[in-house]
Amino acid sequence: MKALVYYRSVCRYLLVKGLNRFWPRTFFARVAPLKLQEIDFRPPGPAWVVLRPRLCGICGSDLRLLKGAESLLLEPYASLPAVLGHEVVAEVVEAPPGSEWGAGDRVAVEPVLPCAVRGAPPCRYCAAGAYNLCENFLGGELAPGVILGFTRGVGGGMAEMMAAHTSRLVRVPDNVPDEVAVLTDSLASALQPVLDNFPEDRHTVVIFGAGIIGQHLIRLLRVLGSLARVVMVARHRFQAELALEGGANVVMSSPSRTMLGEAVGARLAPTTLGGGNLEGGADLFFDCVGSKSSMQEGLLTLRGRGTFVLVGTAGALGPVDFSSLWFRELRLTGSAMYAHGLCQGKTVRTYEKAVELLAQGDYPSQGLVSHLFRLADYRRAFQVAFDKRRHQSLKVALDLR
Repeated sequence: MKALVYYRSVCRYLLVKGLNRFWPRTFFARVAPLKLQEIDFRPPGPAWVVLRPRLCGICGSDLRLLKGAESLLLEPYASLPAVLGHEVVAEVVEAPPGSEWGAGDRVAVEPVLPCAVRGAPPCRYCAAGAYNLCENFLGGELAPGVILGFTRGVGGGMAEMMAAHTSRLVRVPDNVPDEVAVLTDSLASALQPVLDNFPEDRHTVVIFGAGIIGQHLIRLLRVLGSLARVVMVARHRFQAELALEGGANVVMSSPSRTMLGEAVGARLAPTTLGGGNLEGGADLFFDCVGSKSSMQEGLLTLRGRGTFVLVGTAGALGPVDFSSLWFRELRLTGSAMYAHGLCQGKTVRTYEKAVELLAQGDYPSQGLVSHLFRLADYRRAFQVAFDKRRHQSLKVALDLR
């Protein structure tokens, strides 16, 4: 079968990393260690369902890998070569006897590979339902890896066939088109930090970054009933327009520190060097960018005992002044993937809740999937995903139907 395979090449990785420092919106297809090639396919084990991918979204983590921008400290948590793709809506081809799945079922694939998938006894986190923090991502019966698409031998969604463990599938209702169902993974990635850090109606919230995760964050807050005042920072005009449609109260484009402070009710405290501090501010800051500037502005924009949630994938960020963290007793936390959360008083599996929200019919998904490409056109797909400004791209997906 044909599959898009990322293979190990330190030289090519470093070359792409260097080139993207100068041309960050360019996909260097001839340099990146990525090939569309024929490979053998076999399920990793008897409890795995054979699937035919229908759509597979391109995730920001895929783009960071192809830019050479992933954290070097996370290298042990992936194994190569690996078939890319973990944002998958697929059709069941063959399922183990006695399972609840049958040929033709349409499913969303939750890509996390915790203890239950690896044939390992449940670690303390998996036993508590927080399998996104599994302590056995490096062990068990599978190669090291956290999710499908970055793990050798378990396949991924950018291929003609793939497999997934029976426990990792969520049924997609008939009223949810593939073009909406492919949003499940990005929606779940935004839903987890919302469930873990749901604001009070009197709070002011900043969402820094208006890509697909930021767009989901504002929509989730409104769909789940939050009346909090939401200030959103967007880079591009089309992102700003979508944010307003999603329910943001204020959308700002690359604001200065003074402007962002005014938007959240803070005042500038001038400093001789360093650009000034802010006094007062927001209660909650979702950082969907994961950059030096987003973290710095977030730490300064929060009021005392505010919460900073790092949602965007981040590695080394460079020098950041952390004085606000201790001076204002801020809470700094991250949000990695998804597992379970408390939603309106009930514990839910985040991935299942994401599908449920998409199936309700009132989730504003229009415009979120911006581009579809065939697998053979993967070079064009990644280039469009790289250059959001030129192509007005949000969620780009490969169409394998």
